[in-house]
Amino acid sequence: MKYTYQTKGTCSTKIEFEIENDRIHDVKYTGGCNGNLKAISKLVEGEKVEDIISKLKGVECGNKKTSCADQLAKALETITEKSIGA
Repeated sequence: MKYTYQTKGTCSTKIEFEIENDRIHDVKYTGGCNGNLKAISKLVEGEKVEDIISKLKGVECGNKKTSCADQLAKALETITEKSIGA
């Protein structure tokens, strides 16, 4: 299933990705640091959602309380919580 998440507090403004069988695929960021975000996308490709959340949650960027990686974890948490609550 495809998802879109509007980021908050980062240079990127949006994250688009797919989840199939509890694994993430085709992560694309809009805005932000192009090279770093391409690297994140490659590193998380095919990984389990719960593993990505545990690795990326809480990562900060400079003096910000969040980062593009943290925002991906938040997006996945939001989706996971909605799935459990459904």
